[in-house]
Amino acid sequence: MSRLVEFTTDDGGTVVVEVANAAGSLVTRGGDHAGDHSGVFARAQQTFERALAHVRPAVQGVIDELLSLENRPDEVSVEFGIDLHAEAGAFIASASTASNFKVRLTWNKPTET
Repeated sequence: MSRLVEFTTDDGGTVVVEVANAAGSLVTRGGDHAGDHSGVFARAQQTFERALAHVRPAVQGVIDELLSLENRPDEVSVEFGIDLHAEAGAFIASASTASNFKVRLTWNKPTET
């Protein structure tokens, strides 16, 4: 089951995200604590940017490694899912025990004159 959670942003705005339920309690919009089965609309315990900051080291590590290849590609594309949780923040989503990254590297042939 999932619920809607309101994340505040660093600039004072808000982002509403559908997140998976997690153990623990959330603060609902009215200020009451909501358990796992009550309160569909809750407020996250951290900002949206702070939640996303949890995946930054993994994403930067993938990009750094791909760009450090000896035969450096002209283009790098990395695709992955981010799973958001009200308490845990963000992490790289996976449907199995291993996280999945879809990577595309492109080398453009030099133009022949």
